[in-house]
Amino acid sequence: MTDTTVQLDDLAEPRYSAAAQQIRDMMAAVAADCPLDVDVLHARARAETGLHDFGSDDYRERLDRYVAELREIDMHAPGVVNFHAQLVQWLKNRLLLTDLLARHPEIHEIEVLPPVVIAGLPRTGTTHLHNMLAAPPTFRSLPYWEGVEPFPLASEAGLSPDPRMTRMDMAVQVMDTLMPHFALMHEMTTEHVHEEIQLLANDFSTMLMETLADVPRWSEYYWSRDQTSSYGYLRTQLQALQFLRGGRRWVLKSPQHLGQLGVLDAVFPGVVVAFTHRDPVPVALSMIAMITYSERMHRDRVDVPRVAAGWVSRLERLLGECVRQRDTIPAGRSVDIRFDEFMADELGTAQRLFALSGEPFDEPVRRAIGDYLDGHRRGRLGRVATSAAMFGLDEDDLRARFADYSQRFLS
Repeated sequence: MTDTTVQLDDLAEPRYSAAAQQIRDMMAAVAADCPLDVDVLHARARAETGLHDFGSDDYRERLDRYVAELREIDMHAPGVVNFHAQLVQWLKNRLLLTDLLARHPEIHEIEVLPPVVIAGLPRTGTTHLHNMLAAPPTFRSLPYWEGVEPFPLASEAGLSPDPRMTRMDMAVQVMDTLMPHFALMHEMTTEHVHEEIQLLANDFSTMLMETLADVPRWSEYYWSRDQTSSYGYLRTQLQALQFLRGGRRWVLKSPQHLGQLGVLDAVFPGVVVAFTHRDPVPVALSMIAMITYSERMHRDRVDVPRVAAGWVSRLERLLGECVRQRDTIPAGRSVDIRFDEFMADELGTAQRLFALSGEPFDEPVRRAIGDYLDGHRRGRLGRVATSAAMFGLDEDDLRARFADYSQRFLS
């Protein structure tokens, strides 16, 4: 374990290493060919796949709204290229899924067993718990590379090594160079177990989209929308992934689900949910650190207090929805896990969840989880220091705004 503590002293005006600046310059050189234009995005996705059917067109309004607000941001050229590539990839994923379903309609008949879903804010132990449960073969999980490119191009199907993994190796290297401290807040590797929030992005309706850029109007639109159809699209993608690479029962995870418990329960009948809880003030500050640090991916100057204030409001709403909707998932299919109790008994927490989901916790399962724990001890990469003051926030105000949540789950 390392005791390295990093002070993020360049949130407002990001600084870059020589290697990072070289990448930025290369990206800027192609910015003119990567406009944030919806028609161009669609045309490029078609050209790169040779396909034309994006499936149901209800996503268009969501995409149009998002791109319109992105265009209002004072975005640097590498940021434009980054968003262009991201949006094209989501459109390509839609094309590839529609084509796969047309060729294999039997995918719609594949059984999706009630998944085990981890719902909690970042820094409450969600990623650690997710990886623990995914360590044995009991549950099907989503590696990062598969989340970003879930469906292979026809020209790449069956190739080894999988070109999608090779591309992700390169993308992770670029991200680590541009944001060298991000891994201290949320480790990202090609094979690490990832959130299905990336699959929800293929329907352009996910909390991920507001973490990538400060788009308050789009966020309000997202919250106003019934997410049932997008969760249904997620379910179809899980069926397709089972068809392509197998898997019996999914383990999923995202903070987004805290505000969508009714939808989650309707789309995945019998879902088992593990709620993770921790003092929301340091949790919020840690998440805001990730968000404001990531802003450098598209901004040269970051209004840290404004971005932070917006995320306090979003988190207040999300935690409020968790309080309001928590009992949607009955006791027989849910458990509340406090962070300190989880850290005190990691194996016991895993065993409890296996029992709740009706899965055996035998010696091979125990050994697989133990092996994972041996290589992933808490704090091994160091940590990022945070405080309310560095974001222009007041800790007492934060405690007041999160009081209902704390009273319900941490008293």
